[in-house]
Amino acid sequence: MAHVSTVVGAYSEAVARVALMANGWVVHQAETAEAYDILAKDPLNGEYAKIQVKSVRKRDDRGGDLVICARKGNGAVYDRSEADYVVGVWAVDGEIPRVWILENRMCGEYWASEARASERWVELSIALNRDLYAESAGVTAQ
Repeated sequence: MAHVSTVVGAYSEAVARVALMANGWVVHQAETAEAYDILAKDPLNGEYAKIQVKSVRKRDDRGGDLVICARKGNGAVYDRSEADYVVGVWAVDGEIPRVWILENRMCGEYWASEARASERWVELSIALNRDLYAESAGVTAQ
């Protein structure tokens, strides 16, 4: 059986892909191992972005803040050549996950209170918005 951290990591990455697609990003699958988890085309500027996916944790030692640890396995932070954005996925057992995207500022940790997370970070809905795709194709969504 897979280790829980492996399952949570794979789940977080799958949820991040869904959230990006639901919000108009074109998501690509790498055939080779890369420093980033996802390569996706930004719907606003049409540019490709390297995205690192991380699980969000609620930390008691930070007063209950939500924390995205954005370090590699060796403890180093991701530089801009490795990730343009960090996507944090907060998956609480039995609840619909929440997803935030933030610019990689090369910090080891990003944190916010649950109440302020959507003010500090951009929250991505996982609900599909067909209109985003219909508008770009010049058709009306059904």
